[in-house]
Amino acid sequence: MTYIAKPRLHHPSLTRNKVGYTRRDYEGKVSTLCAGCGHDSVSAAIVQACWELDIEPHRVAKLSGIGCSSKTPDYFLGASHGFNTVHGRMPSVLTGANLANRDLLYLGISGDGDSASIGLGQFAHAMRRNVNMVYIVENNGVYGLTKGQFSATADKGSKSKKGVVNADSPVDLVGLAMQLGASFVARSFSGDKAQLVPLIKAAIGHGGAAFIDVISPCVTFNNHAGSTRSYDWVREHNEAVSRIDFITGREAITATIAPGQTVEVEQHDGSVLRLHKLHADYDPTDRVAAMAYMQAHAARGELVTGLLYLEGEADDLHAAQHTSARPLNSLDVADLCPGAAVLERINAALR
Repeated sequence: MTYIAKPRLHHPSLTRNKVGYTRRDYEGKVSTLCAGCGHDSVSAAIVQACWELDIEPHRVAKLSGIGCSSKTPDYFLGASHGFNTVHGRMPSVLTGANLANRDLLYLGISGDGDSASIGLGQFAHAMRRNVNMVYIVENNGVYGLTKGQFSATADKGSKSKKGVVNADSPVDLVGLAMQLGASFVARSFSGDKAQLVPLIKAAIGHGGAAFIDVISPCVTFNNHAGSTRSYDWVREHNEAVSRIDFITGREAITATIAPGQTVEVEQHDGSVLRLHKLHADYDPTDRVAAMAYMQAHAARGELVTGLLYLEGEADDLHAAQHTSARPLNSLDVADLCPGAAVLERINAALR
């Protein structure tokens, strides 16, 4: 089925964005994942976010590793650049591509097996270096390609489809991302499009390492009673700290919202944004407090979702390394070899 492409015909009345593309132009091939897989909902959210942001598909580079999640880049942005790496190595390959060509928008798609096990070290260094990328983990708690064994993110005490109880403590990728220095950290649920699409849009607009952990149930191996990654469990235990929307930069619009109050705020285009303040004591700009908040709610069996941490003025890897403003792949011999006189001055400074 992987060779079957979607029809190229577009209905003439399909709405086009500011760069002339319809939503269909951001889709990819027909998905071969199981019907109802949460990963397909994540792909649809990426498509929607890129279409709404008027992103030209050829300006995007999407990279992945190995696993069900890492197959998904084939199902969105079919006209963008794509690279499927080996297991767990997506972050380092993406870092190299980012250093060579900083003009592209980088999407790293991974899974809990790909990032929390063999790729854990790669994940850690991408976060601490603040590589300018959107890093999305489609987290289902199992190895879906190899018959549903527990992954490193499976909660201790959760049950497999066969009734086996997981005895290992989970790897918390959200907590690690914040501890390691990621400047944008969020968690969402594949079944909550209203929350996920704005989070992806905000991550794309962020200028550093933007990490989103998406709980994405595996309908074949991990959608049963006793699983903490099933649709029903996540819906019942979802503790959202925020409901957000993403707006491109214009003159500031302000609003005062009391805890528990809903306020309608008119936007520049005439549309109305409805804001509901959920938690008066939650501050997404306080890294330590955010980590403590998540731990406290995890101890009560609640899954915290929403924008968990944001560092407004973050420097990415290029700023830290003082790289050229021009992409390295556009530099020619004259730029890279300034001549013998310059080389002599450099050598003299080292003596």
